[in-house]
Amino acid sequence: MPGLLRGVARTAVVAGTASAVNGRVQRRQAEKFAGRDAQIYADRNQAYQQQAAPQQAPAAVAQGSGDDMLDQLQKLGELHTQGILTDDEFAAQKAKILNS
Repeated sequence: MPGLLRGVARTAVVAGTASAVNGRVQRRQAEKFAGRDAQIYADRNQAYQQQAAPQQAPAAVAQGSGDDMLDQLQKLGELHTQGILTDDEFAAQKAKILNS
């Protein structure tokens, strides 16, 4: 009977150690992946904001609050020079300003 108890006790110790190690590994991996996921989220959010900004800029320029046409065209030209507006967007907004 003592041999049987010793075997059961050894099994319990091994199982407990394995469980503790497994838990520690899982926590470490969860922390690692949480950091990676946060970085991916931040990158996607930044890309979304950069993508949304050019679409909002032409509307703001086209519907300026009391600016004269020359001011609007200069702002539009600056946006185009900075690369915020594509050639097509620039041409469309320029036509809107000139036709208003």
